[in-house]
Amino acid sequence: MAVTAAGTGLLAHFSALEDPRQSGKVLYPLPEILLVVLCGTLSGCDDFVEMALWGREHLSFLRSFEPFARGIASHDTLNDVVRALDPALFEDCFVSWINSLRGAAGAEEIAVPETIAIDGKTMRRSGSRRGAGPLHLVSAWACGQRLVLAQEAVTGKSNEITAIPRLLDQLVLKGALVTIDAMGCQRAIAEQIVEAEADYVLAIKGNQKSLYGSIQRAIAEGRAEDGFGLDMVRIEDADHGRNEVRRHFILHDVSTLNRRHAWPGLGAVGMVEAEVERDGKTTVTRRCFLCSRPMSAAEFAAVVRSHWQIENSLHWVLDVVFRDDHARVRKGYGARNMGLIKRIAVNLLKSATDKNSLKVRRKKASWSTGYLHSLIIGTA
Repeated sequence: MAVTAAGTGLLAHFSALEDPRQSGKVLYPLPEILLVVLCGTLSGCDDFVEMALWGREHLSFLRSFEPFARGIASHDTLNDVVRALDPALFEDCFVSWINSLRGAAGAEEIAVPETIAIDGKTMRRSGSRRGAGPLHLVSAWACGQRLVLAQEAVTGKSNEITAIPRLLDQLVLKGALVTIDAMGCQRAIAEQIVEAEADYVLAIKGNQKSLYGSIQRAIAEGRAEDGFGLDMVRIEDADHGRNEVRRHFILHDVSTLNRRHAWPGLGAVGMVEAEVERDGKTTVTRRCFLCSRPMSAAEFAAVVRSHWQIENSLHWVLDVVFRDDHARVRKGYGARNMGLIKRIAVNLLKSATDKNSLKVRRKKASWSTGYLHSLIIGTA
């Protein structure tokens, strides 16, 4: 007897999705279409033509979840349904699933996640030929649990400021430490995080020259006074002919800065000074940060480094493993919904316990239906 996909832990959370088609004309039920697209994505398919072919070749496996009484829908039907799905409701279902996963990890682990990093990524070929720009998806990434928590769509990186508050509204932030790059360094965003009983580490660059200059001067004064009131840790890296020394400074006395800039919940300011030597040339760059949670320089260094997980463990994976920048889904909500399906696949692949890379896990899913089944039901 087939175990319906709606009864499995993953797809049960997507049962609230409404089928965008007229009910009397539906030949291929929505759960079957979602299952084909998800399994195809996990198994290395990069477009709907490949997914439909994969489904026909693995029909007996798919029927262990759903009836598939009429077989596999055509690639055009898969495309039409995915691009017509309500993306907001789809993303709500995704958040429901993620919250169930995080809850299963234990209340203590959930209450204080190591870091939630927020950053955006553009789907390069999702733009319309009629001039509409490519889709930009802002994601929240739990660094400790290595999970995509939510996504929010905007048109262009410059609109991240409007997307981040909506993304934060979807998350359980209490006790979390939220890291955002300079685009999200806004008073309203900092206030939203503090009101949610969370902390922030916000990067700041020349986009806020007065505040940026004040932080640099305050840390320079601390250095000139032999580190009075300043904590510092030095980290060295050397590889591929490049020598780098990073100095992480954290200053807890922010009374003067607060009087001048009145930043919500400000508890410390930090700076990373990176000195890089390559081919006999040395360059020095400095990045400044606002922190609501006082921390040591070593803790600050770890937080700054962990933020880049979202680049290395999510955005790089989407580009290299899932060929996200080559996807040409442009019509309707197709790009946004496929972006979410790929993030579901990333979470499932990262949850596997074998020691293979994600690229190899994806190939293994295409070779072994037993392994694919374990990914879907959460036992891999």
